[in-house]
Amino acid sequence: MTNAAFRRTQLEDLVEAQGACRATPPLLLSADPYFDLAGEEFGRRMLLTTDSNGAEYCLRPDFTLPIVKSYIDDGVGEPAAFSYLGPIFRQRETGPAEFDQAGIELLAQHDGDVALDQVLTFARAALSIFGVAPDIRLGGVGLFEALLVQADMPDAWRPRIRNRFGHTEALDRLLTRLEAAPNVAREQQPSREELVQSVTEQMVAAGLSLSEGRSPEEIAERYLEQQALDAAHVPAKTLKLLRSYLAISGPVLQALTQVEKLAAEHRLMLGAPIRAIRRHLNGLGEARVSFDASFSPRLDYYTGIVFEMTSPSGDVLASGGQYDRLLERLGATAPIAASGCSVWVDRLEAEVRA
Repeated sequence: MTNAAFRRTQLEDLVEAQGACRATPPLLLSADPYFDLAGEEFGRRMLLTTDSNGAEYCLRPDFTLPIVKSYIDDGVGEPAAFSYLGPIFRQRETGPAEFDQAGIELLAQHDGDVALDQVLTFARAALSIFGVAPDIRLGGVGLFEALLVQADMPDAWRPRIRNRFGHTEALDRLLTRLEAAPNVAREQQPSREELVQSVTEQMVAAGLSLSEGRSPEEIAERYLEQQALDAAHVPAKTLKLLRSYLAISGPVLQALTQVEKLAAEHRLMLGAPIRAIRRHLNGLGEARVSFDASFSPRLDYYTGIVFEMTSPSGDVLASGGQYDRLLERLGATAPIAASGCSVWVDRLEAEVRA
């Protein structure tokens, strides 16, 4: 048996040893959930086809979403564990590509901390099979959300800032815009009814249809929403707090100490999410672990601790974390804890060949 075949056998054994149901989602899946949850950016990496009725399908671009969706469709509530190893399909710079992913998804487990530790242990064990001692970057989605809830700002801005968390450039642009916004009194705006009437009259005068495209009501709502945002001033002290927090990055203990100091200065109660991160450090052993306050996957259903394990060259070899919000986004009627990760087998094999 060649070394490559032996490593693949070891990875198969690791996947089977998780005490989980081996998941094999269909290769052809509806594309709608991916567009709804991951957006156009992820959609551009999918391999798409259309049926005779115009419905869009994609070759399986990941395992997590179909596993979770099937769990919900079958009736949620009972703890469940799934493992997988198989092909996924995505567009890459060199063109369409097929490559293998391995991973585990732990749903509705009784102890979320234990579940996350199992996920982290699985990812490290998979990388160890290929002789890789990774750098580990941790992020705290729950920590940032706790800061955001307590920060002094109009409520209208909290979801907009949260939606850009993990999108470094987009969040920087938004904060720059808020820093430049003048804090001046606004003139009294027309009522919704007056605005709808005015928009209707203008559309009729211009010969525009009131039923095709955006309606006068939709245009008025969008205008009023934007005016309300423009009038909602975010204090300069809060913007400075956000900038200071997002700039924290470095060795994990040093970075968390900086977060604790910042929280004390601004009288923020961040103890619980900080302790949650500290609880998992022992399980990471001697790995090089950093904390990056601005790090989050670019998907808003992640909720707690997130991580990436990278090669010395910086390639992401494994990633995942806690994603409780995904189950509610897919139809669960109550909060359900979820943790999981994906391991990029083709990148690990490339590390061995390098």
